[in-house]
Amino acid sequence: MELHRIVSREEWLAAHKAHLAEEKALTHARDALAEKRRALPWEKVGKAYMFDTPHGRKTLAELFNGRSQLIVYHFMLGPDWEEGCPGCSFVSDHIDGALHHVEQRDVAYVAVSRAPLEKIETFKKRMGWRFRWVSSFGSDFNYDYHVSFTSEQREKGKVYYNFEMNDVTTGGFSSDELPGISVFYKDDTGDVFHTFSAYGRGGEPLIGTYSLLDLTPKGRDEEHNMMDWLRHHDRYDPASQRETGSCCH
Repeated sequence: MELHRIVSREEWLAAHKAHLAEEKALTHARDALAEKRRALPWEKVGKAYMFDTPHGRKTLAELFNGRSQLIVYHFMLGPDWEEGCPGCSFVSDHIDGALHHVEQRDVAYVAVSRAPLEKIETFKKRMGWRFRWVSSFGSDFNYDYHVSFTSEQREKGKVYYNFEMNDVTTGGFSSDELPGISVFYKDDTGDVFHTFSAYGRGGEPLIGTYSLLDLTPKGRDEEHNMMDWLRHHDRYDPASQRETGSCCH
C-alpha cells in the first residue's frame, strides 16, 4: 500500500472536516432514498406459495411469524448443490445478531432456497446459524422472484435478473441460482403484498464486515470482488487468524 501524505495536525483536521461534510451529505441522501423506497408502489401476491420448514409445510403468509413485515433472503443453494454459496454465507454470517433487534420492529426474516430442507438443515448446522431457513423446493417462488432460472431460460442465452435481461455468458449469470432480497407486507385481512426487491450489490447493506473494512486504510482490498478472498467462515486458514480473546488476564 502506498504511504499517504503525512501532514501537520492542522492540515489533518481541515481535511477530515471537509470529508465529514461529504459524509453528512451521503447520510442525508441515503435517508432520502430510503424514504423514496418506502413510498414505492406494491403488488399483491396472488399465488399460494408453499414452503417446507422444520415445523411442516407453511404458506408465505405463515412465514411472517405473527408480524406484518417480512424480509426474504434468497440464498443460493440449489437442489443438487453440496453447500451454500460463499457470498450468501458471508451475508448470512451477519444476520443472527441483528434479528434480536429487527424482530422488535414488527419485522420477520427468513432465508429461502430451492434445496430440500434436509440439505438446508445440514448446512445451517455446519455454519452455526439460528435464523429461519426454509425450502421452496417444487415451488415457483424462486423463479417468480427472478433468482432461479430454468435450463430452458438459460439455453436461450439470457436471464431476467436485477430488473433487466442479462447475457448468461457474462460473469455471474451462468449459474442457475443468484442472490436477492424480497420484502413483503401482510395486512389485517391476511393479504400479502410484495413491496420491494433488491439484487446483486443491493444486498451489500446487510454486510457489516464491509462497513468495518471501509473505515480502514486498505479498505476492502479486493482485486476484483469478494470472491477473490472470501471463504465459508470454517474454511479460512487457521494460521491467518488473529487471537481475539480478552486482553484482560
